[in-house]
Amino acid sequence: MASQIRENPSMSNELWRPSLDLALHRNRQSPVVRFVQLATVREDGRPAVRTVVWRGFLDDGARLVFATDARSRKWAEVEGSPSPRGEACWYFHVTREQFRLAGTLAAVDSTTTDPELREVLLATWRGMSDASRLTYTWPEPGRPRAPLTPFPTEPPDPLVPLPHFGLLVLDVREVDHLELVGNPQHRWSYEEDEYGRWSAVEINP
Repeated sequence: MASQIRENPSMSNELWRPSLDLALHRNRQSPVVRFVQLATVREDGRPAVRTVVWRGFLDDGARLVFATDARSRKWAEVEGSPSPRGEACWYFHVTREQFRLAGTLAAVDSTTTDPELREVLLATWRGMSDASRLTYTWPEPGRPRAPLTPFPTEPPDPLVPLPHFGLLVLDVREVDHLELVGNPQHRWSYEEDEYGRWSAVEINP
């Protein structure tokens, strides 16, 4: 995968990332460690949540990358909003701790002009398994299924992303970290201000 996506990048947000990095390390043997619940906001204001696969961090360390189908509803909820907000809930069952990461979402596809993001898009596609890439050849997500129509079985080109392959990038501005061990348990709140400075406070669980 390209250097833009790394699990331990150099960063300025030292307050909460070490705790998340430690959780990733201590849960690294778990088969579900990369599964994250991502919530978006529908056009009518209702929340929508689903499980997605975390694909890495961008270099600044405060942006999380998720792959998605640009034909999906969650893509439309981000692309169609002037200020798309989202929140990821990441539970680590080995160490019994939860991170809630809130911020704004950006949609990235082949039309994105930012060269860094285009490189990340390409690197993510090439880093996926054939089985994962194959799902992007299936019919449009969420539409009625055509009876007796088989889905494609041949994986697409592993080097060139399909036109509707995209990324959702969560730019984290708030973090809630809860450790579900001990009596009492421990919980911390982290926030970024308008100048990019992070603050931290321990709060009641």
